[in-house]
Amino acid sequence: PVDPTARKKLIMASILCLIFMVAEVVGGYLAGSLAIMTDAAHMMTDFASFMISLFAIWVATRPATKSMNFGYYRAEVMGALVSVLLIWVVTGILVYNAVLRVIHRDMDIDAKIMLITASCGVAVNLVMGFILHQWGHGHSHGFSGHGHSHGENVNVRAAFIHVVGDFVQSLGVLVAAIIIYFRPDWAIADPICTFMFSVLVLITTLSILRDTVNVLMEGTPRGLDFNSVKESLKAIPGVHAVHGLHIWSLTVGKNALAVHIAVDVDADPQEVLDIASRLVRSRFDVHSSTIQIELFQEEMRDCSHCRDPSD
Repeated sequence: PVDPTARKKLIMASILCLIFMVAEVVGGYLAGSLAIMTDAAHMMTDFASFMISLFAIWVATRPATKSMNFGYYRAEVMGALVSVLLIWVVTGILVYNAVLRVIHRDMDIDAKIMLITASCGVAVNLVMGFILHQWGHGHSHGFSGHGHSHGENVNVRAAFIHVVGDFVQSLGVLVAAIIIYFRPDWAIADPICTFMFSVLVLITTLSILRDTVNVLMEGTPRGLDFNSVKESLKAIPGVHAVHGLHIWSLTVGKNALAVHIAVDVDADPQEVLDIASRLVRSRFDVHSSTIQIELFQEEMRDCSHCRDPSD
């Protein structure tokens, strides 16, 4: 099941985000500040992404069906991907508006109201970041005392990245407001800060994008080594060869595995199956495994389907 604390964190952050988004619209209008208004638009996107994430978490709790026999875990990943794409679109709009501001020199700003609103924005984003932040944790299980960290909820992580981006945006607006307050002739600091921090926002979303694409492309989960898994299975007494190994993720933190294990004639297939099942579950944190035990045959050495994938 999905961690209930993930839902609670997103609900709290959504309420706070909605309240301050309205406050920023009012403050931006009174200040005549495009930067504040665009920051409000950024927060609106954050709010929308939180709603998408909450919906994705709800969908992910639905039981598996005959048509969706792995369940709806990927809904979380899809929600996180949409959230990242939304922030990229908004960042592009911010950059576009900053370019227009530089070209047209349209910089009539009430720096005092801008300063107050931006300061509140920084504080609110710090609170939201505190709500959403997740510290990694690890513990040892079974097979060889190997420790690992459980996967964090990808949507809470995506939401946290959104808040980091909005915090940086608010910080940029605050810096620009301070500069403009003391030096009104330096109003160009507003679009310059937008350019700088928009690049940072894009960079901070790359790790989320990488993880979601890896899951959707069914790549080997980050932190799992293909060769290590194969060698561990080959080390089981009675195992002659391992082939057809596939490792992927249903969602971040829920790994799946399928493999063929060829055993010697005198090996006990059921014992090998039991050991292999415990090993992949405890040592490699595999959520779902399909292990086929078969008798080793010499023709397997030259079988094209039995070869490992390329590096």
